[in-house]
Amino acid sequence: MKRKPKRNNSLRLTIWYWFMEYVLLTFLLLWVFQGLFLQKFYDSMKTRDVIRLSDQLVEIFQNDPYWFDAFVEQEYENGVCIQILDRQGRAQFPVCVIGERYCAIHHTWPNNHSWEYAQQALAAEDGVYSAQYVTTETKNETLIYARVIGMKSMPEAYLILNAPLAPVAATVSIIRRQLVIITIILVLIGFILSMVVSDRLAKPIVRVTKDAEQLAHGRYDIQFNGNGYDEAERLAETLTYASREINRVDTMQRDLIANASHDLRTPLTMLKAYAEMIRDLSGDNPVKRAEHLQIIIEETDRLTALVNDILDLSKLENGKMKLECTDFDMEQHLHEIVDRYRGLSEVSGYTFELETDGPAEVTCDAGKIEQVICNLMNNAMNYTGEDKKVFVKLAHTDEGIRISVRDTGQGMDQETLSRIFDKYYRSENYKREVRGTGLGLSIVKAILRLHDYAFGVDSTVGKGSTFWFEIHSVAPGVPDAE
Repeated sequence: MKRKPKRNNSLRLTIWYWFMEYVLLTFLLLWVFQGLFLQKFYDSMKTRDVIRLSDQLVEIFQNDPYWFDAFVEQEYENGVCIQILDRQGRAQFPVCVIGERYCAIHHTWPNNHSWEYAQQALAAEDGVYSAQYVTTETKNETLIYARVIGMKSMPEAYLILNAPLAPVAATVSIIRRQLVIITIILVLIGFILSMVVSDRLAKPIVRVTKDAEQLAHGRYDIQFNGNGYDEAERLAETLTYASREINRVDTMQRDLIANASHDLRTPLTMLKAYAEMIRDLSGDNPVKRAEHLQIIIEETDRLTALVNDILDLSKLENGKMKLECTDFDMEQHLHEIVDRYRGLSEVSGYTFELETDGPAEVTCDAGKIEQVICNLMNNAMNYTGEDKKVFVKLAHTDEGIRISVRDTGQGMDQETLSRIFDKYYRSENYKREVRGTGLGLSIVKAILRLHDYAFGVDSTVGKGSTFWFEIHSVAPGVPDAE
């Protein structure tokens, strides 16, 4: 068989690739957000803090008579400059705790722009004005936030906040240097770690794959090992089970071919021998010719029965044979079957006794169940005692309808009982020639399993054997009514 070209997308390489992709993507996001968007993120957070503080200060101014002291406290806690202007622009709260040199609204008081900020807030639709400025002397960036207290048509006062903005550029430069060092170190660690992890994850799969290649070459005794990982262990257990089943099927196939070949060889040899005898010896002798032709007919029937049994068993075991269930009276059907066998009594001396306890309405495949009963009766004829008696019984039980076939033969030991339904297995406890293909009980087992019926055999050495099965009161595949 031509080997396929080796692919490069191995599990180990794939795991390593995606691990490194994750590491590099993580550092790319860190570089983007820390290097490019840190300033914008800081300004946005600072603006939200100032807006939240302004809401608190307006509430204090309108409801707290000691608002002056509260404003001083808020300046200390938040590190901002606060200014309150009345409607004429006069400062009501000119205290600055961070130093007027660093405060845009207090610097060069009163020649600052506080009243201009207040007027811009008054002109705004929502009564709020905010902007960023750079102080004249220190060149520090600062956030100005002004809002109208009260109604725009008649303001109570104006609140102006000045929050210094930290120089983020220097921080970004430091962060970038740290990120370079951290990136180099963690990429190296990620590379080594990804190699170790990918190797450990891929090793059980690689080992199982090598064992599976041996399985493909006919070694069915391999014990797969997943080496600790749940998924790999389940895969190993599944492959081990599959190898055992393949081994079993392979053994059964070889046995089937060997036994079928042996059973086919005998009738074919006899057909050829008697055909030659008719050609060379008995062609002109009507009596001998008829005798030889009868043997050819019997061996042909035997060959046909063997082929039919092999085909039926193959269909049953492969699930290709479907059930055709109908409703009928099992008692009446059983009477018809036994009556046909009683016709053999005059020729072979067999006695068939049937015992039933009343009508038995069942739903199943009548043809398949008849085949089961006939195979059990044929088996009983082969192994019954010298009295040549076969007993058939139908009884109602709590589980359904129980049908049993009993012989008066030598019975079977435990070893024989465990193998009696295997293909081509024949018990040695008989005293007459056994007719059949050796597949009858295997077909019985396959049909009853297809119906999901309980079945078995009870036997005692020296007292005969009883084969039985139970027909459910509900058709196969139909759930019991609750």
